[in-house]
Amino acid sequence: MLYELVNFSDQIRVLNVFKYITFRTGGAIFTALIFVLLFGPGIIDLLRVKQGKGQPIREDGPATHLLKTGTPTMGGLMILAGITVSTLLWANLSNLYIWIVLGVTLAYGGIGFYDDFLKVTRRTTSGFSSGLRFGVEILVAAIATACVMWLGPPDISGVLTIPFFKNMVFHLGPFFVLFGALVIAGAGNAVNLTDGLDGLAIVPVMIAAATFGLIAYLIGNARFAQYLQIHYVAGTGELSIICGALIGAGLGFLWFNAPPAMIFMGDTGSLALGGALGAIAVATKHEIVLAIVGGLFVLETLSVIIQVISYKTTGRRVFRMAPLHHHYEQKGWQESTVVVRFWIISVVLALIGLATLKLR
Repeated sequence: MLYELVNFSDQIRVLNVFKYITFRTGGAIFTALIFVLLFGPGIIDLLRVKQGKGQPIREDGPATHLLKTGTPTMGGLMILAGITVSTLLWANLSNLYIWIVLGVTLAYGGIGFYDDFLKVTRRTTSGFSSGLRFGVEILVAAIATACVMWLGPPDISGVLTIPFFKNMVFHLGPFFVLFGALVIAGAGNAVNLTDGLDGLAIVPVMIAAATFGLIAYLIGNARFAQYLQIHYVAGTGELSIICGALIGAGLGFLWFNAPPAMIFMGDTGSLALGGALGAIAVATKHEIVLAIVGGLFVLETLSVIIQVISYKTTGRRVFRMAPLHHHYEQKGWQESTVVVRFWIISVVLALIGLATLKLR
């Protein structure tokens, strides 16, 4: 919306700053942060009244989590509102990548909202059918991936790029739709599994968003892409705006989610944020780098998969409890210790992910 002020830059030269992605990304961060801080308390009060007993807590989880009974969920609504308002205000709305990523984010947020609604109203930790939910996620992600393939450069639309190598790619052709869908849906569910402790998921998400904000900016700039010898994808630089909005909204949410949390993001937030990161990775052709930058989410997901397979095949558990953060809680780590150490891991993985841009 504000991008349109560039049209008047001939008369008012200062409006020329709205051409710059870096300026508008900063504006998106600030706008989303202020929006969530201003409207967050009202949203929390409304959700507390509507939900009554708040988010159901797992009875088989760590005993300390029972103290969180009564804390409202669906805090992802304030994050999504902040992201949407900020993106619409600062992004170039003629850029179709913006609408694809924003569409995935809101669609996944809607899926998560319905799941949270069922949990709260039925007073259970289980939402609707996991098979149906995953099927809808795949459908949304497949449509988004197909749109990205149609919009991107024909020579790399169905290509999987390999980090650390200049020209190594795998041509997946039409199968890239399935691959991209799995990346997006997998990212959404991975963040969802990680969201189990106060502040645990939102900071790694912001770290990943900052990383991909820089990647999107470089990928969408022909000069930088040529210098770094990475594939240039015109228009993806604008996705830095959404990444900025995600960072700002995440910071605002963390204000209320810091221990002891006043609200949980729920599936409404975690599924949407993971889906957004997945969609950005697919659009920028950095799907494998997402697995590196979001390595914490991958570890959390793998811990669940390993635990389920081990228990069903041998009757034994590899971890004291899954996902992984609960394992360390059961080992006696304080919740704050688990959270901060996992944040540190996320920073290290983000640096490794950024290294792939130059080490080729």
